Amino acid sequence: MNKSKIWLSSPHMGGIEQKYVQEAFDTNWVAPLGPNVSGFEQDLENYLGGKHHVAALSSGTAALHLGLILLDVQPGDEVICQSMTFSASANPIAYLGATPVFVDSESETWNICPVALEEAIIDRISKGKKPKAIIAVHLYGMPFKVKEVMAVAEKYSIPVLEDSAEALGSTFQGKNCGTFGQLAALSFNGNKIITTSGGGALVSSQKEHKDKAVFLATQARDAAPHYQHSEIGYNYRLSNICAGIGRGQMEVLDQHIALRRKMHDFYVDLFKEVEGVTVFSEPNTDYFSNHWLSCIVIDPQKTNGITRETLRLAMEVENIECRPLWKPMHLQPIFEQYPYYGGKVAENLFENGLCLPSGSNLNAEDCARIKAVVETLFDF
Repeated sequence: MNKSKIWLSSPHMGGIEQKYVQEAFDTNWVAPLGPNVSGFEQDLENYLGGKHHVAALSSGTAALHLGLILLDVQPGDEVICQSMTFSASANPIAYLGATPVFVDSESETWNICPVALEEAIIDRISKGKKPKAIIAVHLYGMPFKVKEVMAVAEKYSIPVLEDSAEALGSTFQGKNCGTFGQLAALSFNGNKIITTSGGGALVSSQKEHKDKAVFLATQARDAAPHYQHSEIGYNYRLSNICAGIGRGQMEVLDQHIALRRKMHDFYVDLFKEVEGVTVFSEPNTDYFSNHWLSCIVIDPQKTNGITRETLRLAMEVENIECRPLWKPMHLQPIFEQYPYYGGKVAENLFENGLCLPSGSNLNAEDCARIKAVVETLFDF
């Protein structure tokens, strides 16, 4: 293959990251903690509106794990989880010996369905198992139905842990994703809208949550001159070097969001005349998505048999990476024995949906190559 690879979502450095990393080397702050960690946390807190507290961690998964611990999830408890998501949303439930209860999506935001959510809660309570927490995901950067989901959660007094791994910079009614639930997780993995190479953060409106998360993330060391531990701890803190990358990335976050949204607009224009292809977009002006990934759904009955897989393979021939939408958790071999509530919205999205190259570093030549495949395949 002579053509360069067009990635689905690759890291995009802004240039300033090296300054913070170099400062860490120059001052010998290469140990796990240092001024970049607290600086990165402050940058995130400011970005989220200044009313929330952030603990910088080694991954978004670590943030979800600690979030569930802070919500006192114990072995044998049940935690409701959006089915259509990446496995990292559900794995921490299993880490704690709790039982995941999966819920279908709704078709507008592709996120947890408020109706199915309430059905699940009512049924679990009738079985003597009131869920301990709800994990709701802002999928591909699209805010979930915040009003409806939070109303159900409040009705039954169940805390919400927002999985905002894909949604930094997205908003609902002008308020940042990651600030609606009792706790929220962010991710800075290499493919996210900004990256620290690997990393994440836990967000809370309560300072004590941040302090407890930091305590647990640094091996739960008690305040003593010797190493003493009264609780199980974890090695989950973000390093000063990685946090330096994050500080530089924060300076270009809004640019990255604008460029991702520009890619979404590119696809809206590209497919506007193609019957049977729908580009995933905000339901109304209450929603503002960072469009971390631009996604489409293909109806083969309207495209003369062209399927999601037809397009994916055509792109693959041209060395262009695309990926099916997340396979729902209730269909995964490791989770298929657990309870599931809802219909087939998530299943149908998985069968017919495709994630397209969405990086903020894609150029005009990349877009032209993508466009050529689509025009050839759909014959226009």
